[in-house]
Amino acid sequence: MSINLIATTTFGLEAVVKRECQALGFQNIKTYDGKVEFTGTEADIVKANLWLRCAGRVWIKMGTFRAVTFTELFDQTKALPWADWIPEDGKFTVVGKSVKSTLFSVSDCQAIVKKAVVEKLKQTYHTDWFDETGASYTIQVGILKDVVTLAIDTSGSGLHMRGYRANALDAPLKETLASAMIQLSFWRKDRILLDPFCGSGTIPIEAAMLARNIAPGIHRKFASEEWERIGSDLWKQARKEAYQAIDYTAMPQIYGSDIDPAAIALAKENAEKAGVDDCITFSVKPCQEVTLPGKYGVLITNPPYGERLGELKEVENMYRALGGIMKTDNTWSTYLITSMEYFETLFGRKADRKRKLFNGRIKTDYYQFEGPRPPKTPKD
Repeated sequence: MSINLIATTTFGLEAVVKRECQALGFQNIKTYDGKVEFTGTEADIVKANLWLRCAGRVWIKMGTFRAVTFTELFDQTKALPWADWIPEDGKFTVVGKSVKSTLFSVSDCQAIVKKAVVEKLKQTYHTDWFDETGASYTIQVGILKDVVTLAIDTSGSGLHMRGYRANALDAPLKETLASAMIQLSFWRKDRILLDPFCGSGTIPIEAAMLARNIAPGIHRKFASEEWERIGSDLWKQARKEAYQAIDYTAMPQIYGSDIDPAAIALAKENAEKAGVDDCITFSVKPCQEVTLPGKYGVLITNPPYGERLGELKEVENMYRALGGIMKTDNTWSTYLITSMEYFETLFGRKADRKRKLFNGRIKTDYYQFEGPRPPKTPKD
Protein backbone atom coordinates (compact mmCIF):
# COMPACT_ATOMS: atom_id res chain seq x y z
CA MET A 1 0.00 0.00 0.00
CA SER A 2 1.46 3.34 -1.01
CA ILE A 3 1.91 6.02 1.63
CA ASN A 4 1.14 9.70 0.99
CA LEU A 5 4.17 11.78 1.96
CA ILE A 6 4.93 15.50 2.22
CA ALA A 7 8.39 17.10 2.03
CA THR A 8 8.09 20.64 3.37
CA THR A 9 10.24 23.35 1.82
CA THR A 10 11.23 26.97 2.24
CA PHE A 11 9.18 29.13 -0.17
CA GLY A 12 11.05 29.36 -3.45
CA LEU A 13 12.73 25.95 -3.17
CA GLU A 14 9.78 23.77 -4.24
CA ALA A 15 11.24 23.11 -7.71
CA VAL A 16 14.61 22.06 -6.23
CA VAL A 17 12.97 19.60 -3.82
CA LYS A 18 10.76 18.28 -6.65
CA ARG A 19 13.89 17.54 -8.71
CA GLU A 20 15.43 15.74 -5.72
CA CYS A 21 12.27 13.63 -5.32
CA GLN A 22 12.35 12.74 -9.01
CA ALA A 23 16.03 11.74 -8.77
CA LEU A 24 15.20 9.48 -5.79
CA GLY A 25 12.53 7.73 -7.84
CA PHE A 26 9.46 8.80 -5.85
CA GLN A 27 6.03 8.56 -7.53
CA ASN A 28 3.07 10.92 -8.11
CA ILE A 29 5.07 14.06 -7.30
CA LYS A 30 3.00 17.25 -6.94
CA THR A 31 4.24 20.70 -6.00
CA TYR A 32 2.41 23.25 -3.82
CA ASP A 33 3.51 26.42 -2.03
CA GLY A 34 6.00 25.36 0.64
CA LYS A 35 5.71 21.61 0.05
CA VAL A 36 6.15 18.73 -2.36
CA GLU A 37 3.81 15.74 -2.07
CA PHE A 38 4.58 12.23 -3.36
CA THR A 39 3.75 8.60 -2.70
CA GLY A 40 6.10 5.90 -1.52
CA THR A 41 6.72 2.97 0.80
CA GLU A 42 8.23 2.62 4.28
CA ALA A 43 11.63 2.31 2.57
CA ASP A 44 10.98 5.64 0.80
CA ILE A 45 10.38 7.36 4.16
CA VAL A 46 13.87 6.24 5.13
CA LYS A 47 15.35 7.24 1.77
CA ALA A 48 13.70 10.69 1.81
CA ASN A 49 15.03 11.47 5.29
CA LEU A 50 18.54 10.28 4.50
CA TRP A 51 18.88 11.84 1.04
CA LEU A 52 16.74 14.98 0.64
CA ARG A 53 19.18 17.90 0.86
CA CYS A 54 16.82 20.87 0.57
CA ALA A 55 13.57 19.79 2.32
CA GLY A 56 12.61 20.89 5.82
CA ARG A 57 10.98 17.68 7.09
CA VAL A 58 9.26 14.56 5.76
CA TRP A 59 5.67 13.98 6.90
CA ILE A 60 3.15 11.18 6.45
CA LYS A 61 -0.05 12.78 5.19
CA MET A 62 -2.86 11.15 7.15
CA GLY A 63 -5.71 13.11 5.63
CA THR A 64 -7.02 16.41 4.37
CA PHE A 65 -10.57 17.77 4.72
CA ARG A 66 -12.60 20.94 5.18
CA ALA A 67 -13.68 21.92 8.72
CA VAL A 68 -15.23 25.10 10.12
CA THR A 69 -16.46 23.70 13.45
CA PHE A 70 -14.74 21.76 16.22
CA THR A 71 -17.27 18.94 15.73
CA GLU A 72 -16.22 18.59 12.07
CA LEU A 73 -12.55 18.66 13.08
CA PHE A 74 -13.11 15.99 15.78
CA ASP A 75 -15.24 13.64 13.65
CA GLN A 76 -13.02 13.74 10.57
CA THR A 77 -9.83 13.36 12.61
CA LYS A 78 -11.29 10.36 14.44
CA ALA A 79 -12.21 8.73 11.11
CA LEU A 80 -8.55 8.44 10.07
CA PRO A 81 -6.51 5.20 10.55
CA TRP A 82 -4.16 6.39 13.32
CA ALA A 83 -3.37 2.84 14.52
CA ASP A 84 -1.71 2.16 11.14
CA TRP A 85 1.23 4.14 12.58
CA ILE A 86 0.78 4.67 16.33
CA PRO A 87 1.04 1.44 18.37
CA GLU A 88 -0.75 0.87 21.67
CA ASP A 89 2.28 2.01 23.70
CA GLY A 90 3.11 4.97 21.42
CA LYS A 91 3.27 8.47 22.88
CA PHE A 92 2.20 11.37 20.73
CA THR A 93 2.01 15.14 20.84
CA VAL A 94 0.06 17.49 18.59
CA VAL A 95 1.49 20.68 17.12
CA GLY A 96 -0.48 23.12 15.02
CA LYS A 97 -0.84 26.17 12.81
CA SER A 98 -3.85 27.98 11.41
CA VAL A 99 -3.88 30.61 8.65
CA LYS A 100 -6.95 32.53 7.42
CA SER A 101 -9.29 29.93 8.92
CA THR A 102 -12.52 29.93 10.96
CA LEU A 103 -10.80 27.61 13.47
CA PHE A 104 -8.13 30.17 14.37
CA SER A 105 -7.34 29.02 17.93
CA VAL A 106 -4.36 26.71 17.45
CA SER A 107 -4.36 25.45 21.05
CA ASP A 108 -8.04 24.47 20.82
CA CYS A 109 -7.44 22.68 17.50
CA GLN A 110 -4.51 20.77 19.03
CA ALA A 111 -6.65 19.69 21.98
CA ILE A 112 -9.52 18.55 19.72
CA VAL A 113 -7.16 16.55 17.46
CA LYS A 114 -5.44 14.94 20.48
CA LYS A 115 -8.82 13.91 21.92
CA ALA A 116 -10.02 12.52 18.56
CA VAL A 117 -6.84 10.45 18.03
CA VAL A 118 -7.06 9.07 21.60
CA GLU A 119 -10.70 8.08 21.04
CA LYS A 120 -9.81 6.33 17.76
CA LEU A 121 -6.91 4.44 19.39
CA LYS A 122 -9.12 3.41 22.34
CA GLN A 123 -11.63 2.03 19.85
CA THR A 124 -8.95 0.21 17.83
CA TYR A 125 -7.00 -1.25 20.75
CA HIS A 126 -10.07 -1.86 22.99
CA THR A 127 -8.53 -0.13 25.97
CA ASP A 128 -9.13 2.95 28.13
CA TRP A 129 -5.50 3.31 29.23
CA PHE A 130 -2.27 3.87 27.29
CA ASP A 131 1.15 3.38 28.92
CA GLU A 132 2.92 5.68 26.41
CA THR A 133 6.23 3.88 27.00
CA GLY A 134 6.99 3.33 23.30
CA ALA A 135 8.27 5.48 20.44
CA SER A 136 7.32 9.15 20.02
CA TYR A 137 5.07 10.53 17.29
CA THR A 138 4.39 14.19 16.47
CA ILE A 139 1.10 14.95 14.74
CA GLN A 140 0.65 18.29 13.02
CA VAL A 141 -2.74 19.90 12.45
CA GLY A 142 -2.32 22.52 9.74
CA ILE A 143 -5.33 24.63 8.70
CA LEU A 144 -5.22 26.92 5.68
CA LYS A 145 -8.43 28.69 4.58
CA ASP A 146 -10.55 26.09 6.45
CA VAL A 147 -8.79 23.12 4.82
CA VAL A 148 -7.24 20.84 7.45
CA THR A 149 -4.17 18.70 6.77
CA LEU A 150 -3.17 16.13 9.38
CA ALA A 151 0.31 14.65 9.19
CA ILE A 152 2.84 12.70 11.28
CA ASP A 153 6.45 13.92 11.40
CA THR A 154 8.95 11.21 10.38
CA SER A 155 12.06 13.38 10.72
CA GLY A 156 12.20 14.73 14.27
CA SER A 157 14.51 17.72 14.19
CA GLY A 158 14.56 19.57 10.84
CA LEU A 159 16.52 18.02 7.97
CA HIS A 160 18.94 20.98 8.00
CA MET A 161 20.34 19.48 11.23
CA ARG A 162 22.91 17.31 9.45
CA GLY A 163 24.94 16.51 12.55
CA TYR A 164 28.25 18.02 11.39
CA ARG A 165 27.66 21.49 12.79
CA ALA A 166 27.80 21.26 16.58
CA ASN A 167 28.24 24.99 17.03
CA ALA A 168 27.25 27.89 14.83
CA LEU A 169 28.04 31.56 14.75
CA ASP A 170 25.45 34.35 14.57
CA ALA A 171 22.85 34.07 11.78
CA PRO A 172 24.12 30.86 10.17
CA LEU A 173 22.83 29.81 6.77
CA LYS A 174 20.69 26.68 7.01
CA GLU A 175 22.32 23.66 5.38
CA THR A 176 19.17 23.05 3.32
CA LEU A 177 19.30 26.56 1.81
CA ALA A 178 23.07 26.31 1.22
CA SER A 179 22.58 23.07 -0.71
CA ALA A 180 19.76 24.62 -2.75
CA MET A 181 21.96 27.61 -3.65
CA ILE A 182 24.59 25.18 -4.96
CA GLN A 183 22.04 23.10 -6.88
CA LEU A 184 20.58 26.25 -8.47
CA SER A 185 24.04 27.23 -9.74
CA PHE A 186 26.21 26.01 -12.65
CA TRP A 187 28.69 24.46 -10.22
CA ARG A 188 29.68 20.83 -10.80
CA LYS A 189 32.32 18.84 -8.95
CA ASP A 190 34.92 19.32 -11.69
CA ARG A 191 34.76 23.13 -11.34
CA ILE A 192 36.35 25.35 -8.67
CA LEU A 193 34.02 26.65 -5.96
CA LEU A 194 34.81 29.71 -3.84
CA ASP A 195 32.94 31.19 -0.87
CA PRO A 196 34.65 34.39 0.40
CA PHE A 197 32.15 34.83 3.31
CA CYS A 198 32.07 31.18 4.38
CA GLY A 199 31.42 31.67 8.13
CA SER A 200 31.32 28.22 9.73
CA GLY A 201 31.72 26.59 6.32
CA THR A 202 28.18 25.57 5.37
CA ILE A 203 28.33 26.26 1.60
CA PRO A 204 31.79 24.64 1.03
CA ILE A 205 30.81 21.62 3.16
CA GLU A 206 27.46 21.12 1.41
CA ALA A 207 29.24 21.36 -1.98
CA ALA A 208 31.83 18.79 -0.93
CA MET A 209 29.09 16.43 0.33
CA LEU A 210 27.35 16.77 -3.04
CA ALA A 211 30.62 16.10 -4.88
CA ARG A 212 31.26 12.96 -2.82
CA ASN A 213 27.63 11.82 -2.89
CA ILE A 214 27.46 11.81 0.91
CA ALA A 215 23.84 11.43 2.10
CA PRO A 216 23.03 14.58 4.12
CA GLY A 217 21.30 12.59 6.88
CA ILE A 218 23.99 9.93 7.27
CA HIS A 219 25.34 11.30 10.58
CA ARG A 220 22.08 11.91 12.44
CA LYS A 221 19.04 10.21 13.98
CA PHE A 222 15.39 10.49 12.90
CA ALA A 223 12.10 10.21 14.84
CA SER A 224 10.87 7.29 12.71
CA GLU A 225 13.93 5.13 13.47
CA GLU A 226 12.12 3.99 16.61
CA TRP A 227 8.84 3.17 14.87
CA GLU A 228 7.55 -0.41 14.77
CA ARG A 229 6.06 -0.14 11.29
CA ILE A 230 9.32 0.89 9.65
CA GLY A 231 11.68 -1.26 11.73
CA SER A 232 15.41 -0.96 12.31
CA ASP A 233 16.36 -3.29 9.44
CA LEU A 234 15.24 -0.78 6.79
CA TRP A 235 17.32 1.95 8.43
CA LYS A 236 20.39 -0.28 8.75
CA GLN A 237 20.17 -1.32 5.10
CA ALA A 238 19.65 2.25 3.86
CA ARG A 239 22.59 3.54 5.92
CA LYS A 240 24.80 0.72 4.64
CA GLU A 241 23.87 1.59 1.05
CA ALA A 242 24.49 5.29 1.75
CA TYR A 243 28.00 4.56 3.04
CA GLN A 244 28.68 2.37 -0.01
CA ALA A 245 27.51 5.20 -2.31
CA ILE A 246 30.15 7.68 -1.04
CA ASP A 247 32.69 8.53 -3.73
CA TYR A 248 35.96 9.04 -1.85
CA THR A 249 37.81 9.45 -5.14
CA ALA A 250 36.09 12.81 -5.79
CA MET A 251 38.55 15.58 -4.89
CA PRO A 252 36.79 18.85 -5.75
CA GLN A 253 38.64 22.17 -5.55
CA ILE A 254 36.68 24.08 -2.93
CA TYR A 255 37.87 27.26 -1.18
CA GLY A 256 36.31 29.05 1.79
CA SER A 257 37.55 32.21 3.46
CA ASP A 258 36.30 34.60 6.12
CA ILE A 259 37.67 37.60 8.02
CA ASP A 260 36.88 35.91 11.38
CA PRO A 261 39.54 33.40 12.60
CA ALA A 262 37.01 31.80 15.01
CA ALA A 263 34.66 31.13 12.09
CA ILE A 264 37.41 29.45 10.08
CA ALA A 265 38.46 27.31 13.06
CA LEU A 266 34.84 26.18 13.38
CA ALA A 267 34.54 25.59 9.61
CA LYS A 268 37.57 23.26 9.69
CA GLU A 269 36.07 21.35 12.63
CA ASN A 270 32.69 21.03 10.85
CA ALA A 271 34.31 19.87 7.59
CA GLU A 272 36.19 17.16 9.49
CA LYS A 273 32.94 15.94 11.12
CA ALA A 274 31.28 15.85 7.69
CA GLY A 275 34.16 13.81 6.25
CA VAL A 276 35.17 16.39 3.64
CA ASP A 277 38.06 18.28 5.27
CA ASP A 278 40.53 16.95 2.67
CA CYS A 279 38.78 18.68 -0.24
CA ILE A 280 38.24 22.17 1.19
CA THR A 281 40.94 24.83 1.64
CA PHE A 282 39.94 27.31 4.35
CA SER A 283 41.76 30.60 5.01
CA VAL A 284 41.38 33.74 7.11
CA LYS A 285 41.16 36.86 4.95
CA PRO A 286 38.87 39.84 4.28
CA CYS A 287 36.92 39.63 1.01
CA GLN A 288 38.93 42.57 -0.41
CA GLU A 289 42.05 40.36 -0.40
CA VAL A 290 40.42 37.38 -2.14
CA THR A 291 41.88 36.29 -5.48
CA LEU A 292 40.21 33.93 -7.92
CA PRO A 293 41.99 30.54 -7.82
CA GLY A 294 41.85 29.45 -11.46
CA LYS A 295 39.53 29.76 -14.45
CA TYR A 296 35.82 28.96 -14.98
CA GLY A 297 35.16 28.85 -11.25
CA VAL A 298 31.90 29.44 -9.43
CA LEU A 299 31.55 31.81 -6.48
CA ILE A 300 28.60 30.98 -4.21
CA THR A 301 28.17 33.01 -1.05
CA ASN A 302 25.92 34.39 1.69
CA PRO A 303 27.59 37.70 2.64
CA PRO A 304 26.53 40.07 5.45
CA TYR A 305 23.36 41.98 4.47
CA GLY A 306 24.04 45.28 6.27
CA GLU A 307 20.89 44.96 8.39
CA ARG A 308 22.66 45.71 11.67
CA LEU A 309 23.10 49.29 12.87
CA GLY A 310 26.36 50.82 11.69
CA GLU A 311 27.18 47.93 9.35
CA LEU A 312 25.68 49.30 6.13
CA LYS A 313 28.64 51.34 4.79
CA GLU A 314 31.06 48.49 5.47
CA VAL A 315 28.82 46.01 3.65
CA GLU A 316 28.37 48.38 0.69
CA ASN A 317 32.17 48.60 0.39
CA MET A 318 32.43 44.78 0.52
CA TYR A 319 29.92 44.43 -2.32
CA ARG A 320 31.82 46.99 -4.42
CA ALA A 321 35.11 45.18 -3.73
CA LEU A 322 33.54 41.84 -4.67
CA GLY A 323 32.27 43.31 -7.93
CA GLY A 324 35.80 44.54 -8.68
CA ILE A 325 37.31 41.10 -7.96
CA MET A 326 34.80 39.34 -10.23
CA LYS A 327 35.61 41.75 -13.08
CA THR A 328 39.21 40.47 -13.08
CA ASP A 329 38.13 37.21 -14.74
CA ASN A 330 35.00 36.97 -16.88
CA THR A 331 35.13 33.15 -16.98
CA TRP A 332 33.74 33.04 -13.43
CA SER A 333 30.06 32.73 -12.43
CA THR A 334 28.73 34.43 -9.28
CA TYR A 335 25.78 33.37 -7.12
CA LEU A 336 24.95 35.49 -4.09
CA ILE A 337 22.05 35.83 -1.66
CA THR A 338 21.27 39.14 0.04
CA SER A 339 18.35 41.25 1.26
CA MET A 340 19.97 44.47 -0.04
CA GLU A 341 17.72 45.66 -2.85
CA TYR A 342 20.36 47.80 -4.63
CA PHE A 343 23.03 45.10 -4.59
CA GLU A 344 23.44 45.09 -8.40
CA THR A 345 24.32 48.81 -8.38
CA LEU A 346 27.14 48.18 -5.89
CA PHE A 347 28.32 45.01 -7.63
CA GLY A 348 28.44 46.91 -10.93
CA ARG A 349 26.46 44.48 -13.05
CA LYS A 350 22.86 43.42 -13.60
CA ALA A 351 22.13 39.80 -12.68
CA ASP A 352 21.27 37.33 -15.44
CA ARG A 353 18.63 35.91 -13.12
CA LYS A 354 17.12 36.70 -9.73
CA ARG A 355 15.14 34.35 -7.52
CA LYS A 356 13.16 35.31 -4.40
CA LEU A 357 14.11 33.17 -1.40
CA PHE A 358 13.68 33.34 2.35
CA ASN A 359 16.76 33.04 4.54
CA GLY A 360 14.99 32.29 7.81
CA ARG A 361 12.46 35.11 8.08
CA ILE A 362 14.49 37.48 5.92
CA LYS A 363 13.18 38.04 2.38
CA THR A 364 16.16 37.89 0.04
CA ASP A 365 17.08 37.70 -3.63
CA TYR A 366 19.39 35.05 -5.03
CA TYR A 367 21.44 36.89 -7.67
CA GLN A 368 22.86 34.76 -10.49
CA PHE A 369 25.62 36.10 -12.74
CA GLU A 370 26.41 33.40 -15.24
CA GLY A 371 29.85 33.17 -16.84
CA PRO A 372 30.67 31.02 -19.89
CA ARG A 373 30.74 27.26 -19.65
CA PRO A 374 34.22 25.78 -19.46
CA PRO A 375 35.61 24.41 -22.77
CA LYS A 376 35.15 20.69 -23.22
CA THR A 377 38.34 18.74 -22.70
CA PRO A 378 39.05 16.32 -25.55
CA LYS A 379 38.57 12.66 -24.61
CA ASP A 380 41.53 10.32 -24.98
